[in-house]
Parts: sequence; C-alpha cells; structure tokens
Amino acid sequence: MELSALSALSPLDGRYVRKTGALRPILSEAGFMRHRVKVEIAWLKALSKAGFSEIRPFSDVTNKFLDALVNDFAVDDAARIKDIEAITNHDVKAVEYWIKESIGLSLPPELSRLQARPITVDAIVTDELKTAAEFIHFACTSEDINNTSHGMMIKAARDEVVLPALNAVIEQLRSIAHQNASLSMLARTHGQTASPTTLGKEIANIVSRLQRAAGKIAAVEIMGKMNGAVGNYNAHFSAYPDFDWENFSRNVVENSLGLTFNEYTIQIEPHDYIAELFDAIARANTILIDLNRDIWSYISLGYFKQITKAGEVGSSTMPHKVNPIDFENSEGNLGMANALLKHMSEKLPISRWQRDLTDSTVLRNIGMALGYTVLAYDSCLRGLNKLEVNAERITHDLEDAWEVLAEPVQTVMRRYGIENPYEQLKALTRGKGIEKQDLQEFIRNLDLPQSAKNELLKMTPASYTGIATKLAEKI
Repeated sequence: MELSALSALSPLDGRYVRKTGALRPILSEAGFMRHRVKVEIAWLKALSKAGFSEIRPFSDVTNKFLDALVNDFAVDDAARIKDIEAITNHDVKAVEYWIKESIGLSLPPELSRLQARPITVDAIVTDELKTAAEFIHFACTSEDINNTSHGMMIKAARDEVVLPALNAVIEQLRSIAHQNASLSMLARTHGQTASPTTLGKEIANIVSRLQRAAGKIAAVEIMGKMNGAVGNYNAHFSAYPDFDWENFSRNVVENSLGLTFNEYTIQIEPHDYIAELFDAIARANTILIDLNRDIWSYISLGYFKQITKAGEVGSSTMPHKVNPIDFENSEGNLGMANALLKHMSEKLPISRWQRDLTDSTVLRNIGMALGYTVLAYDSCLRGLNKLEVNAERITHDLEDAWEVLAEPVQTVMRRYGIENPYEQLKALTRGKGIEKQDLQEFIRNLDLPQSAKNELLKMTPASYTGIATKLAEKI
C-alpha cells in the first residue's frame, strides 16, 4: 500500500498529520540527517581554524558553501543519504559520504552502483575542501554526531513547538480565570458540596501549576559531548597530543551548536538531561489530564456549554448531544505521550558498560512522544476556546447549598466560646440539605453578640468565597 495520510501506521502522520507538522522538520528522519550535517560542518569549520598545518582556515566563499549544505538541506538530500546508507548499513558514515560527495569528491568503490549525482562546486571551494577532506568526521565517533544532533533537535522542539503550545493553553486559561474571577461557584471535595470558591480561582489554580511546570521544562539544560569513542579524546591526542581538545570540543558544543557541554561521558552522552526534560513534560501533561477531567465533569454538570459548529454531529443516534470530545482526545493523547516519555526517562540513562545500542531505537521515537504531547495541547486549547460559561446553572447550584455555611457559623461559634459548635452544626446539616430560613433561625438563637449574628445573617453561599476573587485576578 502506498504511504499516505490514510495508510500511515501512526495517527500522528495519518489522521493528525496537519496538527503535528511543526515537529516534522525537526524530529523526522530527514530532520535528524540535517542536524547531523550541521554538526559535521561545525566540527570541520572549527578544525579549519584550530591552527593545524594540515588544514588551513577556509575562505569566506568556502564557509558560505558549507553553511549552504546545512541551510539548503532538503528531502532529496535526505533520500540520497538513505541510498548511501542502504549500502554502508551505517547512518552516520552515510552522512559523511554525502558531505564528501557534495564537495565534489568521488564516493568509495563499494558505492559505485549508485547513480552519480551531478555536483557543481566553485574551484576555490573544491581545492580547499579536497585538501581538508579527511578532516570531515576527524577523530569523531558516531555518537559525537548523534548526541549533539539529538540535543539540537530536542532543544528546537521544546523551544519552538512544545513550550509555545503549552503557553497558548496557559494564556487561554488565564483569560478564563480573569473573566470569571468573581463568579461564585460551589466547590466539591470528595464529590460532595463544599465551601464555595469562584470559577476563576479554580482555573487560576491550574494556571499556577502549569506556569511552574513550564518553567521546569524551560530550565532543563540540553547537553552535548564531542569527546570520542569512550569520552577520553583518545583518537584526538594520538594525532595532536599537544592540543587542548577539551576546550576545543567545549567551544564547538556550546558556541557552534548552542548546547551545554558535558565533560564526563562514556561513548554516549548519558541522556540524563533527556530524562529530566521528559519527566518535566510528563508532569505538565499530568496537570492537563487533571484539567481535562475536571472540565469534562463541569460540562456534565452544565457549568459550561460548548459552542457548536455547523455540520458537526455529536452522536450517530442522539441528535441533542454535544460531546466534550476535545478534552477526551486531549486526555487520551496525554496518556500516550506520558507512556512514551516515562519509558524514555527510565530507559535512556541506562547503558551497559561504555555503550550499548538500546538507546538508539528508543531515541528515534522522540517525535512520537512530543507529537502526542503537542496534539494533546492542541485538543485542549480547541476545547477551551469552545467553552461558554453557564453562570445561571452555576448560581442555581450554589443557591441550593446553604449547608456550606455550616463551616463559617461553627467557626464564629468557636471564637465566642460556644460549646460543641461543630457537633451542633453536624447534627443540623450532615448528609442533608438545609434551607436558608432554617440556618438563619439557628443563627438567631445562638448566644452570640448581635454584631456577629448580623454578619452571619448577611452571608450567602455566593458571598462566602474568602479571597478567591483576588487570587484569580492576580494570576
């Protein structure tokens, strides 16, 4: 079957292909190849400026040519690398050969069955790069290229896609919190009527949690290493024993690639930062699962209506239904994301001795984990944008819950030393509703100063919200 959105095995590249497109240039196989090319070119350009007699500084025209290999990298270039890899059976070596071919060098004889690719290179560039050809991938192990590529991919996905999507959800929630800061609402603890709050304050709680979670995601340092086969620069020092390879590597990782240098590694960068980042994203996702379930329940209670769209169908048999599908889809996709994120955070920091290959297959699924995450954020945001507050229903529920004022009444009774206040209110209200007049009659018969009685008699369920409005307004 020909590959298409309808035949794709993963819904991320099928049903939801348009919603995950921002991640595709970054985390796809082609994106991975492009980042590998960027690392190889950055290393080569740095070597040209290192002062070695065997490789001289490149001219401006050559540097521009090398930069263009990265900036103009296209799907056809990725396909060519895959053709080379089909023969080499080594993905990083295929990238090295592609770069050499792109600067006008011939491929090794074992690749002769590949159709030649027409290459046009300026004569100055050709001369400079032919001399420097064997400094492409010089002293590197494949993981020097892969780990830094993954680092740049993850950093770009986090900063350009994941965090903006999460922040869009936060901003919409903040808007809802501010608009409904003073809308009194019945709270429910254990599913039972409880001390009133405001709708805005309950949404503000989620905003506060997500702000902190987003800050944790943003704060994770994205690491990289370029120190050879087992992390000791063995090959580097065999060629140039008097060169400061550690600072050279640090400069490439930090200044050319924009990552944080990891000084101590085995053959692989140990992936601890990936675990830290993915745990942080999973925590944000868990908060959103909590939100999705609460909003779903509030829709069920009628506290929210959903804005309908012409042509949409809620049920194949029940025409009246407007299902909260966006929040359900978000919850399901967050679960998928967290399953992958948590597996990665538990598996990736573990490697047998100095290297095993179990991380390689797992790392290829980063796009899946972040794809489900972004898809869930999109569904949640779409659901939030369709919400319409049903203030009448919220107010009606609150007006029918005078029993929630048992708390302030017994608290004031405690202040003035009346015995067994809790027990008295428990007998009056526990497990049963109470009418306004019954509660007020109880208050009038209390041995309290008249001023205290007057304050209690003025109180309604809607007015008993503490500083909820203030908290919602300042989020």
